[in-house]
Amino acid sequence: MLSSSDIEFYHENGYILVEDVVDPALLAEMNKVTSEFIEASREITESDDVFDLDEGHSRETPKLTRIKLPTKRHPVFARGLRESRVPEVLRDLLGENVALQTSKLNTKAPGGGAAVEWHQDWAFYPYSNDSLLACGLMLEDVGQDNGPLMVIPGTHKGPVLSHHNSRGEFCGAIDPDDPLFDMDKAVTLTGRAGSMTVHHVRILHGSAPNMSDRARRILFYECHAADAWPLLGSGSYIQSQGPKMLWDDYLERMIIGQPSLEPRTETVPIRLPLPPAPVGGSIFKTQKSGGARSAFAT
Repeated sequence: MLSSSDIEFYHENGYILVEDVVDPALLAEMNKVTSEFIEASREITESDDVFDLDEGHSRETPKLTRIKLPTKRHPVFARGLRESRVPEVLRDLLGENVALQTSKLNTKAPGGGAAVEWHQDWAFYPYSNDSLLACGLMLEDVGQDNGPLMVIPGTHKGPVLSHHNSRGEFCGAIDPDDPLFDMDKAVTLTGRAGSMTVHHVRILHGSAPNMSDRARRILFYECHAADAWPLLGSGSYIQSQGPKMLWDDYLERMIIGQPSLEPRTETVPIRLPLPPAPVGGSIFKTQKSGGARSAFAT
């Protein structure tokens, strides 16, 4: 699937862009279902287990930041993970045994859809090793004007920056004044519908508000090597499960290969996301309630 130069680029820079990951028919079906979810959100007045509402959401003008756990909400999103080139990419970058950590469909609305402040995914859910990545499947064209993903190459090899506010609470974002943060080095990842970004769990990334008149729909599959096991302290739904449910869910989340009962441990930098933000449930709620400072403020 990926060339040797692609794989080398990913390991050196912490990200890659892959084109034509899903066929047009499946892509159209995923967009149709996404539109149906957005339409259903007109009846929702508060964020819940399915919808994360953006500011200004109303029945007349539905505005979402996210559809939560889409692979558990509709089979078409699970098909997008398995009936595409995604497994091939995962095999090339993570090995023969890979599981889904979680999924989310960020539906950044036009006309000011919420920014995602700069952060490292690793700060939210540290594991026994860092063989984790996020695949961002573009359901619609993503350009410079509708809040594309931005990454800072090479930061996946560096430290985990503080994602805590001045009160010591986890706020899910770095301080823009952190001396190790250099936005001038950021790379913007754009592409046509059906393309996919891949970024390492430790790379610094974020996205500006969507100020265009077009939505920015990106379906994220966050994945890990089967021998990477989560550490206690993160806010993932996985942490709330008992042993039987945890095991059954793990088997359901396997994408390729076999599960592992022998966690691989590596010496990697870790900060636990504790004490938690006043309100969690999504990165948007965490960053807002935790008082994260914006790097996108004008």
